[in-house]
Amino acid sequence: MRDKIYKRLLKDKLFKTVVIFLSFISTVPLFFILFHLIKNGLSSLNIEFLFNLPKPIGEEGGGIANAIVGTFILILISSFLSIPLGISAGIFMAENRNSKLYKIINLLVEILQGVPSIVLGIVAYLWVVKPMKHFSALSGGIALAIMMLPVIIKSTEETINLIPESLKEASLALGVPYYKTILFVILPSGLSGILTGILIGISRIAGETAPLLFTAFGNPYMNLNIFKPVESLPHLIYNYAKSPFSEWHQKAWAASFVLILMVFTLNILSKWVIRKWKVRF
Repeated sequence: MRDKIYKRLLKDKLFKTVVIFLSFISTVPLFFILFHLIKNGLSSLNIEFLFNLPKPIGEEGGGIANAIVGTFILILISSFLSIPLGISAGIFMAENRNSKLYKIINLLVEILQGVPSIVLGIVAYLWVVKPMKHFSALSGGIALAIMMLPVIIKSTEETINLIPESLKEASLALGVPYYKTILFVILPSGLSGILTGILIGISRIAGETAPLLFTAFGNPYMNLNIFKPVESLPHLIYNYAKSPFSEWHQKAWAASFVLILMVFTLNILSKWVIRKWKVRF
């Protein structure tokens, strides 16, 4: 009997050790990435680099202010387009799980989630760039919004499915209209999960380059007009990394560090918002 207990405890400890080891191994690539970004990018990071515009080839100095502003513009456009649509579609799918339309929408969302980003860039080029006859931040925002949609839709649907049905029934039993129940009871209750999905979507599009090659295209100057080409951090990193100039390579590392820092800051902010607004059942 004691031998059986000993063997069982030994197997439990062995399994726990393997799980901990594999969990640690899965984080090793992240530490290597952060190490290289800090090692190669931090040395080139300064106030001038963050707030100045790029200098022409051959001149020293310059910064990435236009790319930082352009990245925020693209994120704002894509969020403005995708968040209302994604949350609305997620609510519909959560509230109509047994309908035929749900199966169709669910299939389309899954297909859209697997479409390569470069294909979405080409589609946005055909839909927006060709009719407008020029590249623009708007076309880039539309391409990125399409990429964000599946993430927001699925996270909203899954979050609402986790909310107890009794919460909605109690609200409706008190005479609250259905739309107010959804807006003021269900959505606030699932705010943490919906915000998480939105931030995952933003994190995904923040580092995308392929769609922007066909849409936003890039701009060496500061531009706040969404109907004109705009620079972005991923596109700038792509151009600087493939250049033959060592100074531009250093700037690519520094810009990569800034991009990772932006995503990290968004995640920290989301954790604070989720902790503050989380509803416990």
